[in-house]
Amino acid sequence: MNILLFNGSPRKRGNTDLLLERIETVIHRSGFKAEQIDLPQLDIHPCTGCGHCETEGVCIFKDDMTPLYDKIEAAHRIVIGSPIYFFGVTAQAKAFIDRCQVLWSRKYLLGEIKPEREYRHGYMVSVAAADSDKIFEGARRTIRYAFDAMEFTFSGELLARGVDGKGAVAGKTELLAEAELLGATICQKP
Repeated sequence: MNILLFNGSPRKRGNTDLLLERIETVIHRSGFKAEQIDLPQLDIHPCTGCGHCETEGVCIFKDDMTPLYDKIEAAHRIVIGSPIYFFGVTAQAKAFIDRCQVLWSRKYLLGEIKPEREYRHGYMVSVAAADSDKIFEGARRTIRYAFDAMEFTFSGELLARGVDGKGAVAGKTELLAEAELLGATICQKP
């Protein structure tokens, strides 16, 4: 099984990073490989809405996003992790998601539908300092639409609200247990 973990957090050893690390550890213990991709470390040009992908199915920009299209196409499971910034994903995660317009265009405009899409599952991991009931709504919608464009079924989430301070999740055993459970769930075959 091919598993990708996209980390949209610019903070190394921060809460999102630690939860994704815990998930990855369980995946490895289960005998599967997972590749964590740190989006803030990549050079991903923002989408300019030029429309090229709508007719050609490829993006005009050749940058660090280019090889990610093939990785997404080959994946069976994807996790998108991002802390919440102003009720949404980070700028780095959003740039990645916006560039998935190529995949949306292939699917909805060019008719390239994957017959195996029901076996491809996507998961969301997010941490917010605020304790609002609605803090994850914007990010959740964004990530759900991204998974639809990638042809993945949104299959679960790990949301941690009211967690502030770098690395604070390390002291929250219930969140770490939830991360381990999500890691085990990701490894289950449909």
